[in-house]
Amino acid sequence: MRTTRPFGLVACALAALLLTACSDEGGDGGGGSDDRGATAACRLAKADVDVAASPAPAAGDTGTVTVTLTNRGSACVLDGFPEVTLVTGDATEKLGPDEGASAEELRLDRDTPAAFTITYVRGAAGGPAVKEARFALPGAEGTHDLEWTYGTVEGKATVSAFAPAGD
Repeated sequence: MRTTRPFGLVACALAALLLTACSDEGGDGGGGSDDRGATAACRLAKADVDVAASPAPAAGDTGTVTVTLTNRGSACVLDGFPEVTLVTGDATEKLGPDEGASAEELRLDRDTPAAFTITYVRGAAGGPAVKEARFALPGAEGTHDLEWTYGTVEGKATVSAFAPAGD
């Protein structure tokens, strides 16, 4: 009597099961869960971006620019602060978080919006003009450039943590 054949079939079935469990095929690359059930970082390529501003009217006044991201991919997370850089010609300034702000992980299901806000003080006319605000999402590749039409910036501008947006 030969017992190697059933053992061989069981071994092949087990190997096939393990290979299937380890596979990383499929998905849309816009989030989703890994094999541990964790959700991937949100990506700009899978988000709609909308901007609403309350510009500072005069030098010394405070203005805000709110950026709303709507996830169009699978569920994903925003974990940390957005990485925002102001660009003035050849110079750049990376923004720090609002004073006392702390970031918490925010899960975005498909079609769910989240927002962050850039707060700045308008500088005097004739100062270095900001051309754009470039931002990236934590843990993800890619950047998005926003045309800056809100005047010069005096001192340090800051960025808020992500927060749920919408209704």
